[in-house]
Amino acid sequence: MAETAIPHRILYLSYDGMTDPLGQSQVLPYLAGIRSAGHQVTVVSFEKPAAFLKNESMIAAQCHRGGIDWRPLVYHKRPPVLSTLYDVWNMRRAARAICLEKRITVVHCRSYLSALVGQHLKHSLGVRWIFDMRGFWADERVEGNLWKLSNPLFRLIYRYFKRKERQFLQTADHVVSLTDNARQEILQWQLDGAPITVIPTCADLKLFDPAMIAEARIGEVRQQLGVAPNDFVLLYLGSWGTWYLTDQVLEMFHQLKQQQPASKLLIVTTDRPDLSRYQHVADTIVRSASRQEVPWMIAASEAAICLIKPSFSKKASSATKLGEILAMNKMVFCNGGWGDIETYATQTNCLEILPPTGAAMPLKTVSNPDGRQFVEANLSLRVGIARYLDIYRQWPSSP
Repeated sequence: MAETAIPHRILYLSYDGMTDPLGQSQVLPYLAGIRSAGHQVTVVSFEKPAAFLKNESMIAAQCHRGGIDWRPLVYHKRPPVLSTLYDVWNMRRAARAICLEKRITVVHCRSYLSALVGQHLKHSLGVRWIFDMRGFWADERVEGNLWKLSNPLFRLIYRYFKRKERQFLQTADHVVSLTDNARQEILQWQLDGAPITVIPTCADLKLFDPAMIAEARIGEVRQQLGVAPNDFVLLYLGSWGTWYLTDQVLEMFHQLKQQQPASKLLIVTTDRPDLSRYQHVADTIVRSASRQEVPWMIAASEAAICLIKPSFSKKASSATKLGEILAMNKMVFCNGGWGDIETYATQTNCLEILPPTGAAMPLKTVSNPDGRQFVEANLSLRVGIARYLDIYRQWPSSP
């Protein structure tokens, strides 16, 4: 990638860990692309002890090779609320020191907790800051039943962050939204705020490449999973529960079994789903997989299913798994009412919106899939990195 004429000294703040799957798929690849364009990149992240112990050396080596200065901090979970306040204080202290040490020109803030620090640094040090909002976070917490508004403390926290949300949108130098649906919602608020660029979650086409998958190896993977050669494998990939309609996924699989008895539901997740309360769990396989193993799990499946709770906050949702599965030219069945999914469905034959009536899922694959072509044009790392570089390019290299 050609060097930029106006390199910035960027501080990237993330409350997500780089040793977590999300950090590996949705932060580091972007930062590597930004660094290769000539910008200096320092990243502060909060690492969960178990993931850090397992992946620290791998991520440190990756950052070293990419010229990224990684400053990991410890994530604290307990006690609730107080631990988060402590982490935000730690982030603010570390970020201020780095800004002074490296003469940072842009603070790039991933989501709302990091935005608290970015807004402060703009007021105190005069740096530019990007509110990379990732979604309507406070509403996600409520709609996912993580913050119950019947609790006075959570009601207070929710109202606080809804006020801050408007401030972030007005005081940031640029805003990044995952979906055009969310962007249109924000524009209706008439805040006279920062310009908004839509950058959805993107797929690494080098990793998720069907051309790199050997047919013989797919057969071995299916055999290891206990899948017969003629079985139809429906894939569920990623987090289990919260905003994902897992009850409906299992019901849809039950309906699929009526059409095609030789079917398997492959659940690939780092969570531990409790399926004991469900009636229809026969032929269900639960596996965890590293990031490098996920393409093989996709390749071993005929199709995938992704059902997300349609709600206000999910207007801003962009499922990482969607681009990864489509990049492998596999069919994905989705529900409507979230993100930009309806728009995507008009642009590729590998994505089908299921009717809201509870009708049976069609047993369908495509003979000439164009999912990878769609991802290359809309959901590839190349596209995402180019849009981030366009944001940086608009500013001189001094605040």
